[in-house]
Amino acid sequence: MVKVQPAFYHRRMTEQTAPVFRVAKASDVAAIVALVESAYRGDSGRRGWTTESELLDGRRTDDEAVIELVDRDGSCVLLAERDGQLIASCHVECQGESGYFGMFAVDPDRQGGGLGKTVLAEAERIARDDWHCRTMRMTVIEQRAELIDWYERRGYRRTGEFQPFPYGDERFGIPRRDDLRFAVLVKDIAGPMA
Repeated sequence: MVKVQPAFYHRRMTEQTAPVFRVAKASDVAAIVALVESAYRGDSGRRGWTTESELLDGRRTDDEAVIELVDRDGSCVLLAERDGQLIASCHVECQGESGYFGMFAVDPDRQGGGLGKTVLAEAERIARDDWHCRTMRMTVIEQRAELIDWYERRGYRRTGEFQPFPYGDERFGIPRRDDLRFAVLVKDIAGPMA
């Protein structure tokens, strides 16, 4: 027999699990770097499905790169927290009529539960409502087909443009293959959000 919970229970559970968003400040940099590294690199990244560990070794980012994004005009690092704990982050930047979405990280132990969709939607809202952007752009390593598919299910499309991978610059990681490049994805965000 299935026990039916009263409506207030569902509402309370939803409120408990919804992330709280805020913009990062300098004191958050170490936590952001730790989250990004855990989501993209090494054994911890392999717990989630967004890892780049099969494509890249080395670091994904560092304190200097993150503080530059936090301090840059027309840019923010968006944090998602639950019970005061950082669970996801992303970089959002105004680039003319387009927003740019990048450095997206969700705690590997929390991937697959809808948190990523929620963070992406909040980033799009910021670009559309606060900066009046008409589109959101991003770059994704072309070989990350499953990640590109995930973005396409959220309304992004491949533009046919590619950007080269910065070989030789270890700030972006140490490539494990020589054919990496970034696919450019775009989404129209000017209308009402779905």
